[in-house]
Amino acid sequence: MVLINTKILFQGKLISAGIAIENGKIIKIAKDSNLPSASKIINLNGHITLPGLIDSHVHLRDQLLAYKEDFITGTSAAAVGGVTLVMDMPNNKPVTMDSFALKKRMKIAEKKILVNTAFYSAFPKNLDEIEKIVKAGAIGFKIYLSNKIGGIDIEDDQLLLEAFRRAANEGVPVAVHAEDYKILTKIQNQIKNKERNETTDYMQAHPPEAEITSIQRILPIIKNSGVHVHFCHISSAKGLKVIMNAKKIGLPVTLEVTPHNLFLTCEEYNRSGTIALTDPPLRTQEDISALWSALKKGSIDIIASDHAPHDLKEKKVDSIWDVKSGIPGLETTFPLLLTQVNKGRLLLSDVIKFTATIPAKIFHLKKRGCIAEGNWADLVVVDMKREYNIDSSLFFSKAKYSPFDGMHIKGMPIKTFVNGNLIMDSGKIVTKPGNGLVITNDLF
Repeated sequence: MVLINTKILFQGKLISAGIAIENGKIIKIAKDSNLPSASKIINLNGHITLPGLIDSHVHLRDQLLAYKEDFITGTSAAAVGGVTLVMDMPNNKPVTMDSFALKKRMKIAEKKILVNTAFYSAFPKNLDEIEKIVKAGAIGFKIYLSNKIGGIDIEDDQLLLEAFRRAANEGVPVAVHAEDYKILTKIQNQIKNKERNETTDYMQAHPPEAEITSIQRILPIIKNSGVHVHFCHISSAKGLKVIMNAKKIGLPVTLEVTPHNLFLTCEEYNRSGTIALTDPPLRTQEDISALWSALKKGSIDIIASDHAPHDLKEKKVDSIWDVKSGIPGLETTFPLLLTQVNKGRLLLSDVIKFTATIPAKIFHLKKRGCIAEGNWADLVVVDMKREYNIDSSLFFSKAKYSPFDGMHIKGMPIKTFVNGNLIMDSGKIVTKPGNGLVITNDLF
């Protein structure tokens, strides 16, 4: 197959060239006239072809949480959003926290997924299981410092150090949800005792101090273990500063931000209410400005969706303390970023760096994350002139709600290729489930 009449992002620059694909990989990049003959030719009508996005923070649910999302709907949403590889978080039911649970989840996924899917594991109760989990294919480990998910006591620093050391020995990173459990519990109990029940109370119960304290606690553990730690969804200016200082002294840390923390302030709660509740919560304009400044300076490594779908009934309950936090993001992340490119706020090359190239490097995803001969043909074609308003009722995700509802967008993914196969065309899924690959770590 050859793709012609397109501009491609090649080595950070847009060039006029076509792409030849065979056996799922890019075999030649050249002017259209110099491409090999092919049984299938796709004319892209002058649109831009980019590396498919790698979303390093996705909750695909399925298994006993399939009513919220399943592998088919979640990876369909990814394909429509221009995402060709998703990384599934372990807070599932059952929790992904040992090699048996991981293997079972992978086996269920391989028949359903439409895009490539990698898997995190939580830490097991028996740390000797860590080696088995990595050999089974886990891309990394995820630890939640806000509540216990997995097998180890999150309040035991010595246990965390040993777990991090073992992850380092296996060569995989540890992703950290940095909110301090003690701070969250203390403030939440104080607010509940006063019978307060506003979205602003939820924000108060998740203060920047919880993020800062959690990050500061982990830094010595990183230093003593040597593990690469990836801080998830950093939301505050103060938390960001602590990590940037850690980078300056050479600690192996990276960080991600989410579109909702880049584009929405806490004022959004006045409009969207509990729909917009996430962990960590939306912050102030000052926090957003700090994130954008760091993004433009290259101090932030990844933009990830933190796609966290729930049943709408779970988002619209009477008590904010019972609301399931999280929003769907697979179908909005890339269009939101393309809109910023059209506004001149971001470079297209930077968007791909944050959403494809750097994630591939951090998580050892070989031959992915950029367009190059020999790489997998994970590609997204975008129409930079297409304009529309976000309508969550049309989502492929089961979570048909969004705080971005009604937002005007300019720039849309119109074709998504996964391992050389056309998966999405003009907003429609054009292949059967099972076309994606289960991606294991490439360390062996």
